Amino acid sequence: MQAVRAFWVAAPGRGEIREESIGAPADDEVLVETMYSGISRGTEALVFDGRVPPSEWPRMRAPFQAGDFPAPVKYGYSTVGRVAKGPDALMGRAVFVLYPHQTRFVVPATAVHVLPDAVPPARAVLAANLETAINGIWDARPHVGDRIAVIGAGTVGSLTAWVASRIIGCDVELIDINPSRGAIAGALGVRFAEPSDATREADLVIHASGTPDGLDLALQLAGDEATITERSEEHTSELQSRFGISYAVFCLK
Repeated sequence: MQAVRAFWVAAPGRGEIREESIGAPADDEVLVETMYSGISRGTEALVFDGRVPPSEWPRMRAPFQAGDFPAPVKYGYSTVGRVAKGPDALMGRAVFVLYPHQTRFVVPATAVHVLPDAVPPARAVLAANLETAINGIWDARPHVGDRIAVIGAGTVGSLTAWVASRIIGCDVELIDINPSRGAIAGALGVRFAEPSDATREADLVIHASGTPDGLDLALQLAGDEATITERSEEHTSELQSRFGISYAVFCLK
């Protein structure tokens, strides 16, 4: 057995580093030494504050989560590490794993994803965010030639705008209250606007700011028969109460 350190939400609003013990990996497992782990500002803030609704506990459970909501719980899903023990083909390789924040851990070999040599390990922690962005695009179902507004130039919003801009004929605008994020939009090849200058009559609005003001802006920017998709777990319930919808994607008729 060897000692490792892990981050736990001990109680709503209180976290702590705990020492744990792990064993040696079996033949079909790997031991991973953590290099980087990413924190989801939206989802993990809900978990940390104990604000995950009981109805969402099963759906929001992370693959290697320990404990249960609201607390104590070891939560997280964006870790990059190096394989210290395991099959020869994986030894020494940098990998991405959907694992909580912990210094070392053992998982099935099938749970690790080897990083391409050209991808820096520090950047690879964004893989979970990119998955969220792609899922958001699948939910929103954009069409060729759509005018798309993405509200919120955080990690998920920026990645969502980048993915959307790869759809042929789509005109994508990334919107944020922080003008310095215009440089991020430029690097990603999409237009940038502050809320007051945002283009109206969008065919598709993707709200990723996680704020009530951003949700109000989404309603202002949507054109006739537009689709709005809400990427915040917290504000989906607000949409449900305001419009009587049962899903995070809805159309304005």
